[in-house]
Amino acid sequence: MQEPVLIAFLLTLLAGLSTGLGSAIAFFAGKSKVGFLSFGLGFSAGVMVYISFVEILPKSIDSIAGGCSPTLASWIGVSSFFLGILITALIDKLVPEYENPHEVRSDGDLDRLKQNSTSSGKDTSSPLMRTGVLTAIAIGIHNFPEGLATFLAALVDPFLGISIAVAIAIHNIPEGISVSVPIFYATGNRRKAFIYSFLSGLAEPIGALVGYFILRPFINDVLIGILFALVAGIMVFISLDQLLPTARAYGKGHTAITGLVLGMAVMALSLLLFQ
Repeated sequence: MQEPVLIAFLLTLLAGLSTGLGSAIAFFAGKSKVGFLSFGLGFSAGVMVYISFVEILPKSIDSIAGGCSPTLASWIGVSSFFLGILITALIDKLVPEYENPHEVRSDGDLDRLKQNSTSSGKDTSSPLMRTGVLTAIAIGIHNFPEGLATFLAALVDPFLGISIAVAIAIHNIPEGISVSVPIFYATGNRRKAFIYSFLSGLAEPIGALVGYFILRPFINDVLIGILFALVAGIMVFISLDQLLPTARAYGKGHTAITGLVLGMAVMALSLLLFQ
């Protein structure tokens, strides 16, 4: 495996496996300490929104312009951007609401799962296990395009890839919580819950490699530009539909917005310093 491909793959792998960090937080951090996720998720959203509009989309249009007129390149780039949003929205639509890892889970939701599994007269272990397993499958479906997005960005621009990988990693933390908590309450086995959560993140690097090897024979400037615009659309949708609502659910007041603005500022500063 060539060095740029290896670096891109490792970044994607680290981003995907951060679901395991979410699992660890769910087990070892008290409910009152999970609130710091609000700031982190807002920060991640700020990074992804800023970099999508300021860096990725313009690069996409420039790359497409290498094979056609600037006007047509702009139309193709913008169309691909909204196509990326549409694809991600359709994936969300196809996943049942409760098993969808991008539906907001509050601390109250998690507490109710625990209470139902311990105090109810009914055996709730099977429904809880089903919830955890289906959530892991749903995360796998969602992580395929996210993995390809991280991988392609890192392949074209390693610095850009690092920024996206960090943002995706933060985004994956609450997904790990969504998988591990119901499985743990169903089985009482922290190890099993952690393994399911950890494995669900493997869909990200798998998606990256599958997408890369399928598209590899066709890669040129225009295709790279279209894929970059799709990536920008995917990241903006993730930020607005998933990260910010989840950040507000975990936090209080303006914590999520503070993280959002600071994420934009840090991304802007890093782009200015390393351009």
